[in-house]
Amino acid sequence: MTDTRDSRDAAWFAGVDPGDADAAAEAVREGAADAPADWPTLAVETGFAGDTDEYYERLRGATLRATRAAVREREGADDQQLIHAVRAAADLADAANELAERGTEWAGSVFDDVEGGVEGARAVAEREPETATQERAVGVCRRAAALADERDAVREYVAQQAPAVAPNLANLAGPMLAARLIALAGGLGDLAKQPSGTVQVLGAEDALFAHLRGHAPSPKHGVIYTHDYVRETRPEHRGSAARALAGKLTIAARVDHYSGDLRPELAAELDDRIERIRARGAE
Repeated sequence: MTDTRDSRDAAWFAGVDPGDADAAAEAVREGAADAPADWPTLAVETGFAGDTDEYYERLRGATLRATRAAVREREGADDQQLIHAVRAAADLADAANELAERGTEWAGSVFDDVEGGVEGARAVAEREPETATQERAVGVCRRAAALADERDAVREYVAQQAPAVAPNLANLAGPMLAARLIALAGGLGDLAKQPSGTVQVLGAEDALFAHLRGHAPSPKHGVIYTHDYVRETRPEHRGSAARALAGKLTIAARVDHYSGDLRPELAAELDDRIERIRARGAE
C-alpha cells in the first residue's frame, strides 16, 4: 500500500496481498498514476494474478468493494442524515394528516363534537371507547396522533442538526427550509454548486417543465416561497425578493460547504436588500 500512495507510477495493486479484499479496495480508491500502463501484464509478472482473467476478476471485486465503501461514507455524512430526516418529516406529516382525517371522520359517526385534523384526532385519542366500533375509531386516531408526535420529534432533530451542518443556510432560511433545499439539491455540496437561479426555483420543477413546454409562465420561486421574505412581500415585488433571497442562500451554501464558518453579515445584507425591495411598494 505504501508504494501505491507514495509513487504515482506504481500499479494500484503494488504491495497488496491478493487475498486482502479491504486493502485492494483501499488501493483502488486512493491509488493514482500519471499515465496508463499495461497493468494486467504487470499484475501477472509480479504474481498478483495468475493470468489476465484473474487480474480483471480481482480488479472488479476491488472496485465493487471500494464503491460500496464510498456509498456508506456518503450515507453517513451529516448532510445525508439531514436529508433522510426532512424527507421522513414530510412523509410523517402527510401520513398523520391523512390518517387523522380518516379517524376523525369515523369517530364523528360514533361520538359527538368531533373536530377534524390532527388536533381533533388527539382529542379523540383521549376518549375511553365503550363499544367495538368506538375502540377502532379511537385506535385510528391514536395512531394518527403518534405519527404527528414522531413528525414533531423529527422536525426538532432537523432544527438541532441543520445549524451544525449548514450554519449560514440555516441562519438565513431557517432549519426546515435549509434542510429542504439541501434535500432537493441532493446534498450540501450539490446545492453549493448550483447557480442562484436554480436555487430560486428548487421545488418548482413541474412548473418549470410546463414553462419549458410552453404551457405555463416561468416560475418565480420554488420552496423558498415559504420564507417570510418572499411570502410576505407584495406580489408585484415577490420575484425580486425571491431573487435576492436565492442569491444570498447560494452564497450561504457555498460558505457552509467550503469553509463552514458562520457569517452574520450575510443575514444583515439580506435584511437590508429585502427592506429596500419592500420600500418600493410603499412609494
